[in-house]
Amino acid sequence: MVAPKILDDDVLNCGSGGGAHTYTGLRIASVFIIWAGSSFGALFPVLARRSSLVNVPHSVFDFAKYFGSGVIIATAFIHLLDPAIDELSSPCLGAAWQEYPYALALALFSIFAIFIIELLAFRIGTAKLKKLGITHDAHGHGVGSVSAHGPEGASDAIREVGKTVDASDVENEEVDESAAAAQVIGVAILEFGVVLHSVLVGLTLAVDPGFKVLFVVIVFHQLFEGLGIGSRLAYLRMPARYNWVPIAAALFYGLTTPIGIAVGLGVRTTYNPGSARASAVSGILDALSAGILIYTGLVELLAHEFLFSRDMREASNGKLAYALGCMCTGCGLMALLGKWA
Repeated sequence: MVAPKILDDDVLNCGSGGGAHTYTGLRIASVFIIWAGSSFGALFPVLARRSSLVNVPHSVFDFAKYFGSGVIIATAFIHLLDPAIDELSSPCLGAAWQEYPYALALALFSIFAIFIIELLAFRIGTAKLKKLGITHDAHGHGVGSVSAHGPEGASDAIREVGKTVDASDVENEEVDESAAAAQVIGVAILEFGVVLHSVLVGLTLAVDPGFKVLFVVIVFHQLFEGLGIGSRLAYLRMPARYNWVPIAAALFYGLTTPIGIAVGLGVRTTYNPGSARASAVSGILDALSAGILIYTGLVELLAHEFLFSRDMREASNGKLAYALGCMCTGCGLMALLGKWA
């Protein structure tokens, strides 16, 4: 009979002691460094698309959009779901946690919860548009229809409404706001999943003993993730009085990881990322965030950018190959970062 393996206290750390106290100055500096990198990644696509002073080729925006889609999908599987499985199967947790794949169940719950929320939102929006005599097409295929999925469909719909619907200016404004609201809901769901993950990343960075390697990886991680968020925000078509929404969302994303680092620095004398409570909390949040990003990445981004996009259906083979290449590059690089963080 093989004797059970005895885990060293350094490996199985279930106590309530604090995290690492090394590199204090660099950890404090990381708050501002990561804030700058995250904010740049999220803000650059938004500001560059709006600015007439910066002449950024359209192909650059296409790269950021498709690259960002790949980043988000890889984040869901490699940086959220896998850690959630490890955290919720930690030996620090009770035996009941080992009897069921809770991480996968929570991710599944999150996927269906987001689907049901969007389904209800679309039904309410469709009923509202029907009163204006406008048909609703979830994929944005029909002429004169309003698409509820993604910036690409909604922006087409806004342009089509002005051409095909005989309505008053007030009605057209209401239609524009309905299409804009659909886009905001989609991006808000995406950002919500990323924000939870970013706060946990910052909290871990503040107390983790392997700070140097993790710090470098997270700088790139947040930059790439910021490009993914920013590229979606840049393509939002908002009524004029809501033009501040994409900028505010980008700024908010830039603050999330620094907030996590600051909180971690404040509680590092008592917070232990290896404790049972920390494993349970971070595992649950990671699993829920993974479900959000899996649904958003595969349905809202992948399917609607390629399968249901009018532009992509009519695109040349070269453009399609370029878009797929950008997406696979983003996914591959983000997945590779999972080797270190």
